Amino acid sequence: MTGIKTTGEKKLMLFSGRAHPELAEEVAHKLGVGLVPTKAFDFANGEIYVRFQESARGADCFLIQSHTAPINKWIMEQLIMLDALKRASARSITVIVPFYGYARQDKKHKGREPISARLVADLMKTAGADRILTVDLHTDQIQGFFDGPVDHLFALPILADYVGAKVDRTKLTVVSPDAGRVRVADRWCDRLDAPLAIVHKRRDKDVPNQVSVHEVVGNVEGRVCVLVDDMIDTGGTICAAADALFAHGAEDVIVTATHGVLSGPAADRLKNSKVSEFVFTDTLPTPGELELDKITVLSIAPTIARAVREVFEDGSVTSLFEEQG
Repeated sequence: MTGIKTTGEKKLMLFSGRAHPELAEEVAHKLGVGLVPTKAFDFANGEIYVRFQESARGADCFLIQSHTAPINKWIMEQLIMLDALKRASARSITVIVPFYGYARQDKKHKGREPISARLVADLMKTAGADRILTVDLHTDQIQGFFDGPVDHLFALPILADYVGAKVDRTKLTVVSPDAGRVRVADRWCDRLDAPLAIVHKRRDKDVPNQVSVHEVVGNVEGRVCVLVDDMIDTGGTICAAADALFAHGAEDVIVTATHGVLSGPAADRLKNSKVSEFVFTDTLPTPGELELDKITVLSIAPTIARAVREVFEDGSVTSLFEEQG
C-alpha cells in the first residue's frame, strides 16, 4: 500500500471583513457557526493588515464583504483577505459579495472607457477566489466575467412577499423605472399577479445624474404603484419616476430596491419625496441619517446562509428560487 488515507470531514469556516459586520454576524447566526476571529487594522499610511486567528488549512472558507463606502478600501481589504486564505492553504474559497462594487461599469459606452466590473472579477480570481456568491447584480452578464462558478441570488422573493402582504393586490401595479428593468418587473408581475407599467425617461447627456421623465406607459391612475429597481444611489431617478406616477394619478407609490447605496443627496431626496415607503434589503448598511419611518430594511441573511449551506453540502442554489417560484 502506498500513500496515506484520511478520515477527516469537511469543515466550513466563515470569515468577514470590516465593511458590514452586522450582516456577517446574522449570516453566521443563521448558519449556526461563529465568525473566525480576525485581526485587522489600518497602518498610518492607509495600508491594511489582516491576520486570521485560527488555522484555515483544508477548510471550505467563505469570506463575506459588501462593497459599501469607502468602496475602494473594502474591495482592497477583501482582496488581501483572499490572499491570506490562499496562503493559509484553504481547501476552497468562496467570496460572498452581497453588493458587487463597480457593477454599473459592465460595458463600454464610449471609447477609452474601462470595464471595471470585469476588472473586479479578475482581481478576485487572481487573489484566490474559487467561487463568487452575490445578490442581484446590476446586469446578469457580469456572471460571465468571473472564470469560475457564480451563484447569483435574488432578493425578489423577500421584497415581493413583503409588499404583497401589506397592500391590496387588486389595486397593485408594478412599475419599472426604465426600460432596462422591465425583465425584473415582469417577474414581480408574475409573483404578485399584477399589471405592469413603465416610466419612460431620458437622461441629459451633458449633465451627470440628471433625468428628465417624459411619460408613463400603462395605467396607474388610482393604483398603488410599486417601483422596482436593483439599487438606489443618489435617489434622483427613482424620485423623479415617483413624481411622474403621482402626476399621472397614482394613489400611492412604494419603492423597492435590493441595494440601498444612498449616497450624496439621497437623504434629502428620500425625506422630501411623496413616496410612502422605501423598502431595501441589508446588503449594505443604511446610513444613520436615513433612519426614517418611511424606510424599511429587510434581512438578506437567511437567503445568503441557505445558499452557503447548499454550496458547502454540494446542493443546488438554484433550487432555493425554484421552490419559491
